Amino acid sequence: MSGARRHGFRAPAGERGMSLVELMVAMVLGLLIVGALLTLYVNVMRSHSEMEKMNRVIENGRFAIQLLQNDLSHAGYWAGYLPQFDDRTITSPGDAPTAEPDPCLAPASWTAADLNNLIGIPVQSGLGTCAVVVDQLAGTHAIVVRYAQPVNAAPGSACPANQVCFQASRCEDEINAVPSVGYAFGTGGFTLQTMACDGTLAPVRILVSNIYYVRDDFTLMRSAYADGAFQAAVPLIEGIQALRFEYGIDNRDSSNAAVNYDPLAGTIVRGDGSPDTYVTCAPCTAAQLTDVVALKIHVLVRAPEASAGYTDTKTYRLGATGTLGPFNDGFKRHLLTTTVRLVNPSGRRETP
Repeated sequence: MSGARRHGFRAPAGERGMSLVELMVAMVLGLLIVGALLTLYVNVMRSHSEMEKMNRVIENGRFAIQLLQNDLSHAGYWAGYLPQFDDRTITSPGDAPTAEPDPCLAPASWTAADLNNLIGIPVQSGLGTCAVVVDQLAGTHAIVVRYAQPVNAAPGSACPANQVCFQASRCEDEINAVPSVGYAFGTGGFTLQTMACDGTLAPVRILVSNIYYVRDDFTLMRSAYADGAFQAAVPLIEGIQALRFEYGIDNRDSSNAAVNYDPLAGTIVRGDGSPDTYVTCAPCTAAQLTDVVALKIHVLVRAPEASAGYTDTKTYRLGATGTLGPFNDGFKRHLLTTTVRLVNPSGRRETP
């Protein structure tokens, strides 16, 4: 139709879309909200990561303490055998240790004095001729722990092949005045009887000897004695930056270490089973180690990775063994300390 007016399409007012300005404002607000949520998420994840890292540090330290504590609690167990120097009824013992034993000395060359030293000093700091520890972290302590462990076999069985065993007896033939109280230590010839003295052979037990030390990559290592020699050390726990010991000495009441008990005077001069002083010695003397009845263990654990924005300015007091730090690096650390009583050596000395 000529002359007809053309009208453009106009949407109703209630159905209009967003303008360009409104769309841009909405996008900016959305980006701000997403950015805030993303920042919150990153912070939460970072806090969780740091918490998990510290939990791991504390857990590694506790595991190291528990591992050492469990082994030390067995130190000096010799199946009921009572060394003469710990016997209150013997005034002139002939088996008092004379030197710190060499833990790596071949059993074939053991003398009677070596056996007395091995039994009388179940915990020591010196490694003797042991070449198994070649990568020890500087400033850390090593320790040797010894005791007898039951064999999964019938009492009186032979010593397992390639093992060093121990047999103890408190049997004494009073009728024939033939005492057999004592021990057998080696690879064979185990004929000692039980306390009943009825011909029943006493149990044969395997010698357990473990060396603990920290490798130079902050790993707690253990070398176990087996097949007549210490085996290659195996890694146990990571992140151990420092391991140090203080030895609890049970001081004797007399300077004469060869006398344990005076029945006439009624005085005990061998100690009472409680530590009187703690010393740091690496290595210790035989006189000190003979009277060790407790240990203080200090373990400093370091996180595996550095923490962003963190600087370790703390100092860590490891008892009388000294202070470490500040390290001024980004690694978080945790120090754990505990005291372990050597149940067997201290129990033999207890005074009612």
